[in-house]
Amino acid sequence: MLKPVALLLVALTTAAVAGDLVTDLAPTGTLRAAYIATNPVQASVDPATKEVRGPAAAVTAALAQRAGVALTITGAKGVEGVLEAVKSGQADIGFLAFDAVRAAQVDFSQNYALAQNTYVVVENSPIKSIADVDRPGVRIGVGARDAGDYFLTRTLKAATLVRNEGGIGDGVIEALRAGELDAYAGNRMRLSEAAKKTPGLRLVPDNFYGVEQAVIVPKGSAARLAIINSLIDEARASGLIANAIAEAGLVGVDVAPPNTR
Repeated sequence: MLKPVALLLVALTTAAVAGDLVTDLAPTGTLRAAYIATNPVQASVDPATKEVRGPAAAVTAALAQRAGVALTITGAKGVEGVLEAVKSGQADIGFLAFDAVRAAQVDFSQNYALAQNTYVVVENSPIKSIADVDRPGVRIGVGARDAGDYFLTRTLKAATLVRNEGGIGDGVIEALRAGELDAYAGNRMRLSEAAKKTPGLRLVPDNFYGVEQAVIVPKGSAARLAIINSLIDEARASGLIANAIAEAGLVGVDVAPPNTR
């Protein structure tokens, strides 16, 4: 049995560790997170309860619980909105797909999920698989600066990329129907939602890229990053991430295997 002095030392040490955790992870006393408001693969707002749910919300909640702090999770306008929130200090953490271009501005955690990317085409398109896309004369639409944009820019050899702001929307759908685009690239979840609402569209059955979903922190935040990486390991092993994906009804999203960056 520990003596009173030893118990006091243990209590003080525990309090110091907890204090360090709050300082490193949530220096304002509230863990502030940002995600892309239009990306359901990260998170979405329940229309009835107004609660933010999805993998990003689950990871944020687990981190806040670990530090014993309150949390806020806010949808930002696109990739640039999340980057700016973290870089400016308005958010302590953000949720983005990993890319080397972005990694020059912020630091990334290990991956917590993979969001599969594919193409949507019109029903009578000759494109039946990923292998049919990268050919001369094929015009592929893609959201400017999306992870799919960066990946396809690096890997396409013959097809032409046509970038647009804001992802798939009415303009893109009309371009597909009019034959101005032969395919549109995006994450399977977003494209599935568009295809459900639009008769005459279908998704290609295979995927061209599993986008690496990760957490970002300001450059040089090594202690914060270590806390996040440890939490992701535990959330993967416990099933927390898998459960969040299932509960949000996400399509084409997988738990990322253990990894390092």
